[in-house]
Amino acid sequence: MGCLVCERIDMIRKGTNPYFVKELETGYVVIGDHQHFKGYTLFLCKEHTTELHFLPKDFRRKYLEEMSLVAEAVYNAFQPEKLNYELLGNGDSHLHWHLFPRIAGDIPVKGPVWRMPANELYSDDNRPAEDELRNMKQKLCKEIERLMNIY
Repeated sequence: MGCLVCERIDMIRKGTNPYFVKELETGYVVIGDHQHFKGYTLFLCKEHTTELHFLPKDFRRKYLEEMSLVAEAVYNAFQPEKLNYELLGNGDSHLHWHLFPRIAGDIPVKGPVWRMPANELYSDDNRPAEDELRNMKQKLCKEIERLMNIY
C-alpha cells in the first residue's frame, strides 16, 4: 500500500497539488483539504520516515526549526486564540505536522480536534472554494516569507 503523504509530495513535485503553499529545506507546507478549522495547515517532511529520532540530527534540528516557523506563520496569518500542534502517524506513518488554529466553540465538546465526528470534520462543506484557497495560500506564503527574512 502506498504512502498518502508521499503521494501528496509527488503531486507537489508535478505541480498538481492545489493545496501546496511553499517548499522549505526539509518539508512542504500545504493547506488542509478540509477547513473546519480555518487555516488548518500541514508540514510534510521531505524524508519518508516514521519517527523524529530516525532523522539525521542536523536534518531533524532544521525540520523542527522550520515547523516552528510554519506554526508561527499560521498563527500570524489566521489569528487563532490557540494553535494546536500534532505529530501523530497512526494513519499515515510519514512524518507530518498538523497545525490547527483553534477558537472557542469550534467543536461541540472542548478538547482535541479528533473528538469531532469524522463525517463533520471531513465534510465536503469544509473544502475551501477556489478563491478562498488561493487567498489562504497567498496569506500564509507571504507570512512564511516575512518570517524567513527576519530569522
